[in-house]
Amino acid sequence: MQIKDFLSASEVVVDFPASDKAGLLRGLATRAASTLKLPGAAVVRSIQVRDELGSTGIGNGVCIPHARLQQLKRPFGLLARLKQPIAYQAIDDQPVDIVFLLLLPAAPQSDQLNVLAAVARKLRDQAVLRRARSATGATELYQALAG
Repeated sequence: MQIKDFLSASEVVVDFPASDKAGLLRGLATRAASTLKLPGAAVVRSIQVRDELGSTGIGNGVCIPHARLQQLKRPFGLLARLKQPIAYQAIDDQPVDIVFLLLLPAAPQSDQLNVLAAVARKLRDQAVLRRARSATGATELYQALAG
């Protein structure tokens, strides 16, 4: 499964405003819930519960908050570059500015097991991160990851 299979160009945001981790997770989860026509509070809570298990900040200014939801039939991604980096308790203690929110179906399927790994692998690539951070708009940001 490729990133473009679960991330659409319309779900990419440049200069997303967030002043802290809680606000970031709430804002992105609410946006995803709206797009998916799911109850916002349930999606927010699922993301928060997963993050309480351990930070989803993977280092180098990147985090991948994620959760499994009963209502989903296929993976859904939302990519954001923050207006300003924020503290996130990432594994390297660096602030985060690139966020890939990932929602997965509750019942794992074989191709979906690789979705999180594919996103993490892509966002560990320094060339991809350079393109993502220098993108002048949402289309370029989308191309940096899905192109």
